[in-house]
Amino acid sequence: MNLHQELKIALKAAADPARAGPMQAYMRGQFVFLGVAAPQRRLAARGLLAGLQGVGAEVLLKHAQLLWQQPEREYQHVALDMLALHRRQLGVEHLPALLALARQRAWWDSVDGMAGIVGEVLQAEHQRGGDGHAHMDGTLRHADFWLRRIAMLHQLGWRADTDAGWLFGAALALAHEDEFFIRKAIGWALRDYARHAPAAVAAFAGAHRQQLSPLSYREALKHQRP
Repeated sequence: MNLHQELKIALKAAADPARAGPMQAYMRGQFVFLGVAAPQRRLAARGLLAGLQGVGAEVLLKHAQLLWQQPEREYQHVALDMLALHRRQLGVEHLPALLALARQRAWWDSVDGMAGIVGEVLQAEHQRGGDGHAHMDGTLRHADFWLRRIAMLHQLGWRADTDAGWLFGAALALAHEDEFFIRKAIGWALRDYARHAPAAVAAFAGAHRQQLSPLSYREALKHQRP
């Protein structure tokens, strides 16, 4: 029995079919579900995914691609769990494969999950002295707005490692867009950095209030004191 067969058995055993319909409705009917909630999914797959320690990035990416091809949405979430768990096996040379995967069956749940993984890879590169942002410059201008969202969000959680100049520049570069998921991403990225540098974010948002959409502006300052 191989990994994917074992994962199917584990997830089906953890599934609650009564949950499948509401989960599908929450995703606007775009995907079918087994009915496995996130905590149960992680618990069911944890031991199997842990066994992939040290297998190498190419094997991980091959497993992720196979999981992505499964019709039920939980398998894409398992792929993201796997890549996040073994993110130290990934490097900047694997970003094209990760971004290509993110474009398949793209919706906010998988895109945001991939943004976190991409961010971890780039933060590790930054901490080694590399220029992680250079890999996001083209992504910020990509025709696919989901990839632009990943670029906007990739510094989430970086705190002191955040390149504020890049963040603010990216926010302004995308500020003209009408796409909800871009406007929300701008606000989310700014709000996250505000946890580390509230004055800097407040000053930026105030200076560029006319350029930022009301949604982006409101989200950026959501947790700031009046």
